[in-house]
Amino acid sequence: MIPPKPESRPKSAGVLERLRRFRGDVFASQPDSLYDAWMAEQRTPFFRSFLVNEPGLLRDVLNAPADEMPKHDLLRSALGPLLGNSVFVSNGPDWARARRIIDPAFQGAGLAALFEPMRGAAEATVARLDSGEMERPMSHLTADAMFRTLFSRPIEDAQAQAVFEAFRAYQRAQPLLSPLDLVRAPRWMPRPRPRGAAEAAKIRALIHEMVTTRAAEIAEGRAPDDLATRLMSTPDPVEGRCFTPAEMVDQIAIFFLAGHETSASALAWAIWLLAAHPEVQARAAAEALALPPRIEMRDLRAAPFLRDVFREVLRLYPPVPMMLRQTARATRWRGRAVPRGAMVILSPWHAHRHRRIWQHPDRFDPDRWQDDAQDSARRGAYYPFSAGPRACPGAGFAMMEGVLTLVLILRRFRLDTLDEQPPEPVAHLTLRARDGIYVALAPRA
Repeated sequence: MIPPKPESRPKSAGVLERLRRFRGDVFASQPDSLYDAWMAEQRTPFFRSFLVNEPGLLRDVLNAPADEMPKHDLLRSALGPLLGNSVFVSNGPDWARARRIIDPAFQGAGLAALFEPMRGAAEATVARLDSGEMERPMSHLTADAMFRTLFSRPIEDAQAQAVFEAFRAYQRAQPLLSPLDLVRAPRWMPRPRPRGAAEAAKIRALIHEMVTTRAAEIAEGRAPDDLATRLMSTPDPVEGRCFTPAEMVDQIAIFFLAGHETSASALAWAIWLLAAHPEVQARAAAEALALPPRIEMRDLRAAPFLRDVFREVLRLYPPVPMMLRQTARATRWRGRAVPRGAMVILSPWHAHRHRRIWQHPDRFDPDRWQDDAQDSARRGAYYPFSAGPRACPGAGFAMMEGVLTLVLILRRFRLDTLDEQPPEPVAHLTLRARDGIYVALAPRA
């Protein structure tokens, strides 16, 4: 079975039709030719954009110093109501300081300290998992893992549902880009209230309450040694300052978006792909069943096929399907002049399915990760967590969570597709299925 892929826009679609499609789903506004193109340029009266797919050029863009290829200022316009000045949208000294504090928490011993609460969240969700829609329980799992690792407490079902609904409503209501921003309207020009503003405010209010409580616990010397305490108590090694509570609200907002929404998306697609490919499921389940009864972090090293399964899921359904950068200086790419301030579109969705890079790019084939002939292409054209200085600091966390969850699910259940129609991927702020992802679960004997 070839996994579902949205239809590209018709060649005859005019500008208004393209804009209409873009607001509904990014994929529906893109031409099929992007799956073959090394670079695509678009010129409008207001901006020039360059979508980059060629592996060598991708490496140059992704590995450029952060100040030479900063996040595009349109990201702040689109995501500022939710993410504030978080590490995801900031540039310059603010971004560098945040990364110096955050990165150690997701590396080495810092990452190992997050495994036990993550396992607790995964075990709790899998224990009550049942046939039906998979995005909601996976969202519960990843939200629970965030609460446990950040604040040392499991999330109650009602709370998890509220967080899930708020994030889901936000990303479906909030367009990726405002029309006024696309036409470079002056910042003083009044903008209509963003459609996702109410949901963003709700999410930030929840986070503010948790951060305020934790700041008081730290001041009183009774805070647990968890991720929130470490981040709020760790001074920047250069400037010597810790995150303020207001700065922590921004950072935790992106932890939830990156570690909750995106991980839930990847896990739900992984469950469906395994259900739709019984032969892959059988191999993955055999590997999962061979692991010790109580999984420790070190045991995941003995699950290389499951890791390749999750890599392949992230190739076909990257949770963040597009990223925006901008050029800090004029340059030339593939013989074309690229002006300062040009929009640079990095599309894992198109690079991961590029017909000139991958063999059978639309197939679900975990064994492709054992093919040495594709190593050079993969190093440049596979970036579900971005790459270079702005790579996602939580990439190791996400991979660990993905493999661990699949181990626990496959040891408990056999998976089968539930509907005749496969789920339909759509791109909002993260990649989701239009009407959910449905899978049947049968207990293993």
